Amino acid sequence: MKEKISPDALIEAALLTQVEPLSEKAMRELCVPPLSQGKLIDVLSNLKTRWQNRALQLVHTHEGWRFQIAQAAFERLGSLQEQRAPRYSRAVMETLAIIAYQQPVTRGDIEGIRGVAVSQNVMQTLQDRGWIEVIGHRDSVGRPALWATTNLFLSDLQLESLEELPPLTELGELVLPDLIDAPPTGDEDEADVVPSEQKPELLN
Repeated sequence: MKEKISPDALIEAALLTQVEPLSEKAMRELCVPPLSQGKLIDVLSNLKTRWQNRALQLVHTHEGWRFQIAQAAFERLGSLQEQRAPRYSRAVMETLAIIAYQQPVTRGDIEGIRGVAVSQNVMQTLQDRGWIEVIGHRDSVGRPALWATTNLFLSDLQLESLEELPPLTELGELVLPDLIDAPPTGDEDEADVVPSEQKPELLN
């Protein structure tokens, strides 16, 4: 006889083992028969209570529900990471800031604001991170691509919408905590990597 698994246990296991956030629809359809929206709300409420005051917390992001490490634990666990993501150059940070706060923008718009050419490596770095994407083309000569931030950008910064973006001078503090003390990759064409002890000046 097959052992029955409660919806709470099944959804908890799914949230703990999936890399990407889970939508409410996906969690409801895990169960047989599928859970009602009301029952799912009860399950999520129970899980949030069960994991309260632990190092892992159940949170809702723009992309769905997921467990994430509490900030206090994250700071202590950082020393255990064998590999760290590269810190980002000033060129990358400034480009991200322009896209986040001025979107949608073309590469020409970014270059006009920064006053220097934007290399393909800079754009590729942000694409590889999953923070920017092309959402269309401007109806002008050459039909240049229009760039905007992604849902993953909002999710990584734990924001529900672009309206929740912090003041420009605080963006670096949200982007950089998991990137501190790692060596630069050397992929960017501008070598002025943001120092870990300073708040980055994203735009002049």
